[in-house]
Amino acid sequence: MKTASRTDEAYRQLKADIRNNRLAPGHLEPEPDLAARFGMSRTPVHEALIRLEAEGLVELIPRRGARVLPVSPDDMREIYEILNALEPEAAARLAVRRPSQGEIEPLEEATQAMSDALEIGDLEAWAGADDKFHQTLLKLHGNKRLAAFVEALLDQSHRARMVTLRLREPPIVSTAEHRVILEFLRRGDAEGTREAFRKHRQRTSAELISVLEKYRLPHL
Repeated sequence: MKTASRTDEAYRQLKADIRNNRLAPGHLEPEPDLAARFGMSRTPVHEALIRLEAEGLVELIPRRGARVLPVSPDDMREIYEILNALEPEAAARLAVRRPSQGEIEPLEEATQAMSDALEIGDLEAWAGADDKFHQTLLKLHGNKRLAAFVEALLDQSHRARMVTLRLREPPIVSTAEHRVILEFLRRGDAEGTREAFRKHRQRTSAELISVLEKYRLPHL
């Protein structure tokens, strides 16, 4: 049990560092160094890395350690193609059952947090609130397998967004689009929710991929 909890701890720390680019794409570090940094033995770190490799975040290289995988424009095209097929439909099905105000409230809070973050220019906080909106919506939908699958894709897209946030215009339009999605959800309008979500994903993915292609960031 203790080893399992240490593995979970190592997994959470590594995943957070990768998602927020504290361990940037291309970063290579031996497992003993990672274990020493986290103050734990190699076993839980290795097991955590195996989980992260299965999620497409790292590559384990024998005798060299773990390398954080890059994110290319082609990767993001594939990821957003899947997200645009799954998320709008999940949101539409949630709208059909007319979620209660108690269920809607965390989405409202996340959207307000986006606006608040924009007011003070805190783009990292904005990205965190945006993440919370999408993850909360998936949990409300109720399909645990779908939520786990999409969350793995969101982890990868989040890394690219964190790198490109300051290379794009402030996400004012994106925040407004979340409010539109939320309003359709509140009304129980499945078709409106689906189309609003699809347009949001199509626009944001095109914007992000364009930045990746324009700057050809070497660490991505």
